[in-house]
Amino acid sequence: MKRAVITVVGKDSVGIIARICSYLADRGINILDISQTIVGGYFNMMMIIDATPIDDSFASVARDIKKLGVELGMDIHCQKEEIFESMHRI
Repeated sequence: MKRAVITVVGKDSVGIIARICSYLADRGINILDISQTIVGGYFNMMMIIDATPIDDSFASVARDIKKLGVELGMDIHCQKEEIFESMHRI
């Protein structure tokens, strides 16, 4: 299984999770784990997804997710799990 990490940060608003989950579901991408918090009106979410069924190139999906973030006024990133782990290794 290929896994990826999606991070979402920005001012809280209605429908953030729904829009992101709908995008993933429309592409047959399963959410393996999800955590979200709202602190002082700011939304923070991290998702682990199964990136195996991505038909398009991974870069294309990452760009689409980033564009969705712009539409939502959020900062959204999608990275392959191994890259995310490498960036956050102490």
